[in-house]
Amino acid sequence: MMNISRSSQEPKETLITPCSDASLRVLMLIGIMSDTHDNLQRTKEAVARLNQEKVGLVLHAGDVNSPFVIGVLKDLQSEMVGVFGNNDGDHELLAKKCAEHGHLSFRGTFMRFSAGDLSVGLIHGSDRELLDTLLTSGPFDLLVYGHTHQAGISRHGTMLAVNPGEVCGYLSGKSTVATVDTKSRHATIIPLP
Repeated sequence: MMNISRSSQEPKETLITPCSDASLRVLMLIGIMSDTHDNLQRTKEAVARLNQEKVGLVLHAGDVNSPFVIGVLKDLQSEMVGVFGNNDGDHELLAKKCAEHGHLSFRGTFMRFSAGDLSVGLIHGSDRELLDTLLTSGPFDLLVYGHTHQAGISRHGTMLAVNPGEVCGYLSGKSTVATVDTKSRHATIIPLP
């Protein structure tokens, strides 16, 4: 398990620091999901796949929708941090349900933090102007976003940008998650069955 704490220097920055050498090894692989939209069966499949991949951290790029989805996300074997999307209604209740499980949290609409040697930005992406600014300015090693329901991996200068697509499968007809190897900085889109 990792410790997540707010940086005292920058209130919006979150530092994710491993607790042990074993955590450093596991953090080499980050799991990414977005747009679960209350689809419990697909969310179970996403959780199972990310557990199978033995990811050290899961990033959720928003649109969980309802607090009952947290009852499925709790089965993740790694820590999960996420941001709220435009369809997440009761932020307070979502955060409260996450707090019932020590390894889950949602932290506003944007996060900037370090994971291993990577500087990471996490945003839902519904504010297209802000997303485009982040994509073109490249202030991170890794930018994770969702909202479009379209899986994609791109490079913007030295920055890797990953949209894991949608877990729910409602708009694209495809249910996907993604992984990023923090050492090689290689991303993979993983279709779910």
